[in-house]
Amino acid sequence: MGSTALIVIDMLSTYEHEDADALVRSVRKALPGIGTLLEHARGAGAPVVYVNDNFGRWRSHLGEILEAALAGRHGDLVEPIAPDDQALFVVKARHSVFYETPLAYLLGQLDVQRVVLCGQVTEQCVLYSALDAHIRHLDVVVAVDAVAHIDAGLADVALRMMESNMSAQLRPSREITFEGATAG
Repeated sequence: MGSTALIVIDMLSTYEHEDADALVRSVRKALPGIGTLLEHARGAGAPVVYVNDNFGRWRSHLGEILEAALAGRHGDLVEPIAPDDQALFVVKARHSVFYETPLAYLLGQLDVQRVVLCGQVTEQCVLYSALDAHIRHLDVVVAVDAVAHIDAGLADVALRMMESNMSAQLRPSREITFEGATAG
């Protein structure tokens, strides 16, 4: 049996988009759950992979994206969940963390069979990432208190879809364990 990886989706953000105000309210509620997951995963030695949009900046890298996010309007949302020195980082340009990224290969190299998804946006990037994980035969867990949304109604529907159509387990962060994890 493979290990479990925590996938942190799009949390390094400057929040400079039209839906930012609605998202920020939800992110504030999700931060404690994300912090709990990071603590549990790091404590177990599980791989923690930040997968983040590059915002169309094609020469960007983790340091640049993190710096911009910390200096942005809501750096206070980024600072408590910023990557540590052990975190892995993958840049994405579209909604799914898997679409045209090396994430599937990376997870294979780490012998990951189960992914725990957290981050933003539930009804967009989290949903599409859960689907892509499912079609790659990965076990999917979504931390319901560690995902943020723009539209609460769509987020609820997206979570139900992940559970019924993708066999995702929906769990609060405090109930998610990372036993059997191996650091990569």
